[in-house]
Amino acid sequence: MSFHYYPGCTLKTKAKDLDECARKSAEALGVPLIEWEEWQCCGTVYPQAQDEIATRLAAIRALDEARRNGSDLLTICSACHHVMKRINRDMQTNEDIRTKANNYLALDTPYTGQTRVVHYLEMLRDTVGFDELRKRVLYPLTGRRIGAYYGCMLLRPSKEMQFDDPENPSIMEDFLEAIGAEPVRYPYRNECCGGYVALEEAALVGELCGKVLDSARQKGAEALITACPLCRYNLRKNGSKQDMPVYYFSELLAEALGVNRTNTEPVRLEK
Repeated sequence: MSFHYYPGCTLKTKAKDLDECARKSAEALGVPLIEWEEWQCCGTVYPQAQDEIATRLAAIRALDEARRNGSDLLTICSACHHVMKRINRDMQTNEDIRTKANNYLALDTPYTGQTRVVHYLEMLRDTVGFDELRKRVLYPLTGRRIGAYYGCMLLRPSKEMQFDDPENPSIMEDFLEAIGAEPVRYPYRNECCGGYVALEEAALVGELCGKVLDSARQKGAEALITACPLCRYNLRKNGSKQDMPVYYFSELLAEALGVNRTNTEPVRLEK
């Protein structure tokens, strides 16, 4: 099964490791990712105003292109996934937004939310399967105690995102177990890192990230993983003081599969 792959802007610049390790790993797992060359920025932040149409259009174009190709839309950045999932729901449920967006884009066939938006972690769980992933691991992360950091955008609002239990998520822990690591569950794994207020409220973000890092350390984590470039930036900036490494989940996936972003070819694994 192939996926219409939407990387997003940050994965082309500051978050290349998230993107390139994900691509190499997907190829090693036999999951084709087809990137549409004409994708545009999703807007980064979901527009709350119901009459704000223009900022939804880039996401709708990507969703419609996936529909035209008969593919699910695969995302990996937490922010992109959040925006795509919620705007897709707008097109399914909000007649005013749907009508105005389709009138503006003048699509041959109106887009009404037909595309399914899938996060990379959901693809690993539901398409590859964590049991199968476990079989494909060449270098299990045995003995490494890793905490999963979900943050806000993957989980909330829960009725719209439908990603995992917002209060007690498990998909990242299940992923860590599949690649051989020991997942560390800690109380602040689904709390906000401070997000974009880092630009104006650095002290507040430091306090919030400090609580996350302290919570993980107290439960015995030696490192954290995340799917969000902004979360990683905020946590690493504050985690450097505590010597707590923060990785993209795809970096550990690539390590476990025996691929990395500097390899010219991924390891070919036999089923």
